[in-house]
Amino acid sequence: MYKFNSSFRWALLAQADSEVATLTLPPGDPESNIEQLKQPASTVAQLPNNCEINVNKNVTKTSNEQQLEYLLSNLMKYGVLIASAVVLLGGILYLIHHGTEPAEYHFFRVEPLEFRSPVGVVKAVLSGSNRGIIQLGLLLLIATPIVRVFISLLAFLVQRDFIYITVTLLVMASLIYSLIGAYY
Repeated sequence: MYKFNSSFRWALLAQADSEVATLTLPPGDPESNIEQLKQPASTVAQLPNNCEINVNKNVTKTSNEQQLEYLLSNLMKYGVLIASAVVLLGGILYLIHHGTEPAEYHFFRVEPLEFRSPVGVVKAVLSGSNRGIIQLGLLLLIATPIVRVFISLLAFLVQRDFIYITVTLLVMASLIYSLIGAYY
């Protein structure tokens, strides 16, 4: 049981697909059961004690927008899962081969040249390096949001939405500078 002030207006998300509901409690009714709000509502639903729920369905998405959102969410979800699996596999293989070696922290060792570029990482993986597999997983993890931004840019170009194109280009430029700027 949730208690509300008698003149309190409460806005809540009725469903995840963009319906918004507004609840107005009648004066003199300080207690209300929030479970009644979870029931499916039509345009206006009458609740006990003269409470009303008004549902606003003005926000709609086109089929293309829904497909784009679905594609981008799956890209992020599966990209992170695949990258995590590759890092885990590389970590397990690394520990199998080098897990019993003592750690030497007396000297700072620079990252080997093969791991300083994406091409070097791929060559290390192809040569069977366990550290290369870990690095490949990290590269996949970094590449996932970059691919998402690139796909978003293509979608905004198709839609000719120039504000979003500009913002996405700024994000893409920032990502590229942060990755490539270290080499120059």
